Amino acid sequence: MTSNMYTGFTRLCKGLAVVLVGGHIVVQILPSALSYLALIPAKTIPFAWNLITAGYTEQTVYGAIISTIGLLFLGKLLEPIWGSREFLKFIFVVNFLTSVFVFITAISLYYITRLEIYLYMPISGFQGVLSGFLVGVKQIMPDQELSILKLKAKWLPSLALLLSTVISFFTADSVSYLPTIVFGTYLGWIYLRYWQKKPETKLKGDPSDEFSFSSFFPEFLRPVIDPIATIFERLLCGRRSDISNEETGYTLGGSTLPGSDPIEASRRRERGARALEERLASERLAAGKKAEESERDPTDNV
Repeated sequence: MTSNMYTGFTRLCKGLAVVLVGGHIVVQILPSALSYLALIPAKTIPFAWNLITAGYTEQTVYGAIISTIGLLFLGKLLEPIWGSREFLKFIFVVNFLTSVFVFITAISLYYITRLEIYLYMPISGFQGVLSGFLVGVKQIMPDQELSILKLKAKWLPSLALLLSTVISFFTADSVSYLPTIVFGTYLGWIYLRYWQKKPETKLKGDPSDEFSFSSFFPEFLRPVIDPIATIFERLLCGRRSDISNEETGYTLGGSTLPGSDPIEASRRRERGARALEERLASERLAAGKKAEESERDPTDNV
């Protein structure tokens, strides 16, 4: 089973892994390419494409290794459940919007501090999308216990944010990665909470309480977080919540929607957990067959 753990990666994830490794090799061979591929706020206006390319450009070998491994293993879990098209769409949207918000943050910090480092520091890396993937894991299998960490999967995004914030106090270049992780986590949640289409219900998002913004925080903080989150939700999504869809018979108001309630969200999580169990079972079965074949070969030779 251990050997099988390193197989079964999807074709799409393998292709994206090649892009990540290739991007790292390019900036190592041609350092000048970094100014065209990474997000450098002072150059983003003429080089607007770096809002997209920055996410696929790893500057360090450690970043390339972590991003590639994270993509392969998290993609192996998420892509079969979301589908390849939705998986790719999630990557594109989260990566692009994360770059946009990081750009706005860098420009704002420059005007506040007048430090030119915020304008010319090259920012890049896949960590924003990986943070979004962790939110996806939180959504589909929140109660899955991780044996290594002795922690439920629903706390993975919060733990990653906490560790990144703590590390930022001891590193000089935290601006190059911390905003990307923060915005990647938040925008990953926004996408899954409000935008992701559900073909089975013809609705969007996951309105369950278990996937609310306050679910990223410890229980004792939620009475404080919930009212603040509600205000922002009404500001950002208030108009959408008042729309009615006569064609499908759904009312997006205060009433509970068929297929868009905690029961439907729970069903989606059950399907995610079921898909994970089936994948693990198939891997165990494949590992068992390999073991039998390896035992049978010496016998046949004799």
